[in-house]
Amino acid sequence: MKKRRIMFLLPLTLLCIGASGCGSTENSETEETITETEETTQEKGGTVSLEVMCDESGVGLMNEIIDSFKTEYAGQADFDITVVTGSESETKEIIFGDVNNSPDVFIFPDDQLDTLIGAGVLSPVVHTDKIVSENVEGSVNAATKNGTLYAYPLTADNGYFMYYNSEYFSESDVTTLSKMLDIASEAEKKITLDVTSGWYSYCFFGNTGLTLKLNEDGITNSCDWNSTEGAIKGVDVAQAMLDICVNPGFLAGGDDALLAGFEDGSVIAGVSGVWYAKKIKELLGENYAAAKLPTYTVAGQEVQMASFTGYKLVGVNYYCDNTEWAHTFAEWLTNEQNQTLRFVEMNQGPSNIAAGESEEVHKEPAIVAVIEQSQYGTLQRVGNHYWDPVNFFGNTMANGNPDNSSLQDLLDAMVSGITSSSAQ
Repeated sequence: MKKRRIMFLLPLTLLCIGASGCGSTENSETEETITETEETTQEKGGTVSLEVMCDESGVGLMNEIIDSFKTEYAGQADFDITVVTGSESETKEIIFGDVNNSPDVFIFPDDQLDTLIGAGVLSPVVHTDKIVSENVEGSVNAATKNGTLYAYPLTADNGYFMYYNSEYFSESDVTTLSKMLDIASEAEKKITLDVTSGWYSYCFFGNTGLTLKLNEDGITNSCDWNSTEGAIKGVDVAQAMLDICVNPGFLAGGDDALLAGFEDGSVIAGVSGVWYAKKIKELLGENYAAAKLPTYTVAGQEVQMASFTGYKLVGVNYYCDNTEWAHTFAEWLTNEQNQTLRFVEMNQGPSNIAAGESEEVHKEPAIVAVIEQSQYGTLQRVGNHYWDPVNFFGNTMANGNPDNSSLQDLLDAMVSGITSSSAQ
């Protein structure tokens, strides 16, 4: 595939850039991104070559979408669209590995947005108002930087929620964790949550008024989870976590523990994401159910558990030879019709509002649950120093604080690690 030859220098620090928050998209015209001599137009006739990248599991669906695109735009050009495979979680590494021959259109998780913007490889969305109006606000914010929409929202399902066995719980039971733990304990069963992972343990701190954020440098964090002031203090959250971890109805464990427990009947509820929905449905059968995360008791209050949220986005390569057609294809790939098709074939939750309201989506409890939970979620925007200190703190809680350490000292140590500015 022909590509413009470019000089591309990527500073080492740029690879560490993370998002520092996204505002609402402004209504403005997309900036000119290519020179007049290189500009392409969607004239009728000629051959339009595009290369599209997705996960290997999505190749079949992508080919279906390509076929429908060719039908929709038949007569306007001869389309030569090829699919290449690459892990969506490694999109930026794939592109940076060979920028001159990178795909024209590619799928990537939202936490790679800032790095791709900083490297200059994303061509901003053309029909901004249309895309903003058609997709849920969280997905638009995830694709936005400094008022510019840089990518097309594709999914809104990269979060977590509560799976449960409806033989044991009613819909009202799963609104509060204390009620669920009472039921599990009485039945001599377990509820799982991986408190050792910073991805999941965020759920205890996120809606308490305590804060965690990525600094403007895109590398270091600010965090006050050890605060001794406010209606809910750091030690209140730590004590609530410890109380949950030592409850006889609780098991600190991740997806492996959840699946094994559902299979042998020892687990009747647990926190995970849509990636295991099909498997869990097979294990629980007619008792398969899901809901947003419950509230939990902290400092005498019922606080809605938070979550990290995430989205898949579609980017257009700034250096594409057929930029306008690449944008047209990206818009087609992410429209209502094809997000609905993506849900039907791959069980991925749509970011498109109309697709998310479809009857097909509302038949899948996991998708409904992750969408409902997203209103209590926050985009995962943290520097690398976040994970290890939270893992250590979570392990201490999961093991019942065996050394009877001061909770304040444990929180202070965790926050010191999270906010560290030392080199990795």
